[in-house]
Amino acid sequence: MAADSLPGVILVGNPNVGKSALFGALTGAYVTVSNYPGTTVEVSEGSAVVGGRKLVVRDTPGSASLIPYSEDERVTRDMLLSADGSAVILVGDAKNLERALALALEVSETGLPFVLCLNMSDEARSRGISVDAAALAARLGVDVVETVAVRREGVPQLAGALERARPGALAVTYPDVIERAIAAAEPLMPSGAYARRSLALAALAGDQTLTPWLRSRLSDEALSQIERIRTRLARIYRDDLAYVIQESRLRAAGQIAREVVSRRPPPSASTHAAVRLLDRATTHPVWGVPILLAALYLSYLFVGVFGAKTLVDLLENGLFGKVISPAATRFADAAIPWPIVRDFFVGPYGLVTMALAYSLALVFPIVGTFFIAFGVLEDSGYLPRLAVMVNRLFKSMGLNGKAVLPMVLGLGCDTMATLTTRILETPKERLIVILLLALGVPCSAQLTVVLAMMGGLSALALAIWAFVVLAVLFTVGKLAAKILPGRTGDFVLELPPLRLPRPGNLAVKTLARIEWYLREAVPLFVLGTVILFTADRLRLLGVVENAARPIVSGVLGLPAEASTAFVIGFLRRDFGAAGLFDMARHGRLDAVQSLVAMVTITLFIPCIANFFMIVKERGWKTAGAIAAFVFPFAVAVGAALNLFLRAVPLPLQ
Repeated sequence: MAADSLPGVILVGNPNVGKSALFGALTGAYVTVSNYPGTTVEVSEGSAVVGGRKLVVRDTPGSASLIPYSEDERVTRDMLLSADGSAVILVGDAKNLERALALALEVSETGLPFVLCLNMSDEARSRGISVDAAALAARLGVDVVETVAVRREGVPQLAGALERARPGALAVTYPDVIERAIAAAEPLMPSGAYARRSLALAALAGDQTLTPWLRSRLSDEALSQIERIRTRLARIYRDDLAYVIQESRLRAAGQIAREVVSRRPPPSASTHAAVRLLDRATTHPVWGVPILLAALYLSYLFVGVFGAKTLVDLLENGLFGKVISPAATRFADAAIPWPIVRDFFVGPYGLVTMALAYSLALVFPIVGTFFIAFGVLEDSGYLPRLAVMVNRLFKSMGLNGKAVLPMVLGLGCDTMATLTTRILETPKERLIVILLLALGVPCSAQLTVVLAMMGGLSALALAIWAFVVLAVLFTVGKLAAKILPGRTGDFVLELPPLRLPRPGNLAVKTLARIEWYLREAVPLFVLGTVILFTADRLRLLGVVENAARPIVSGVLGLPAEASTAFVIGFLRRDFGAAGLFDMARHGRLDAVQSLVAMVTITLFIPCIANFFMIVKERGWKTAGAIAAFVFPFAVAVGAALNLFLRAVPLPLQ
């Protein structure tokens, strides 16, 4: 296929195969992200130059099959249904060729032109795995290119292969009774770029997500005939038809893989054996626990000690306390004659002395170290193993281990994590996780401030905070699982190999997240400071303190001025936490008040960005119900903790 006949390129692949890295290598840094029409699933779009022509490149969510089991997979299938002649780059993991080939056979059945990209080929070679790309290309009838996307190895060759993209030549042969059903259903399917045989297979497999698309293109009689064919076929097989069809593909994929893959002892066999041993230990029900605790403890040392103490001290007391704030104050005193304008910049609620000091000196060093620690866990492949470790625990909440992934991502940003709940299979699971994210999963900025504040208390105080928050999440999740209608999905998760994080990958991810913090979070700190400044000048802060005194002082046992932090917490919970942290640092909160404040702000109403994301995902009614539940519930938990700690003195300092 000539490049000038390609209207675009669609990237398709299993999860955890480096598809996003390949997308970045093809398109560069300038991409747009938007929702796929009719869904909340975000799709990245960029451009690449192929054969001298600029083409649109679209990145699809990771998919295990073209018969969708989640909204992500449905979007991938729908993009292929409307491909209109676009070429497909099927991205596979060179270390797990059989899995890649199973999806390649499905794409081949669609009749769409494609190229097979075997990514992470360096990791395959390090494990002694070698793929005969030429032999595989001959079997499939399409070009096969080996790449290492993070280093751009093979990317130019892949772009060149796109000019020769063509439909696959290999077809899976199914059992005779299924082939006869395909032959009967195929003529009834609508014609187009997407092959009728592939549509017939999806319909016979019982793909209900395809029904609306077929209904818009076929008569009721044709749909009835297809359903009768599927029903007759289903009576023959005891197993699910989708399973039977996929088993045929897997057998074919396994046969091809055995023909083109050769294995030899890896260059460093002893190291490889040690990695395999560690790999098994990370998901072991016994040995996995100390590994998990060690990972969390090391993360705490890096973020909670180095970031929250060492770097904060250097920036807040050093850079801002001795250089920036004094210089800004001297400049304002000399250059700004109007007191109100001067206070706007360098007063108690000044843009420099509060907004920038909070966001850049107090929160940024903690957030930055958290992003690095999170990137290490993510890039090493440990996060999916964490999902395996907590699967049994999450089952008691009507969820499965997959739910830990958006919840762990919520430690970075609850707003973005709310979007990732779409990887969960059922609406019930997605709603439970959205509720738990809004209730008790602190984002990176808030968590790091909480940990910094806990650093001034005893280990027992930190343990109490963690116990209360986890107990709340578990209890609310368990109750929600019983109350909310619907089913939960099965736990099927592909584990990527454990690997040492690549410094380049880690740097790119960390810088991207820091850019997000500077672009999205810092302006909200500025906005929050402006609101505080305005409220202070209009003498509204005193009104707020008086209105909130019965709750903040009477119920939670906190100083009345703490109400300001909770009010601004509606804008950003981390800003509210930073205000409480500042009070504790200056001795205006004792140990009990500090612990009660941190528990309450952790469980407090979601920030405005997360609230609107819930609106986007679930609608105003659900978002309002979640907010209406979370606010009084957080206050009730804080009040109960305050009563307990006052009645039972504990060594919290």
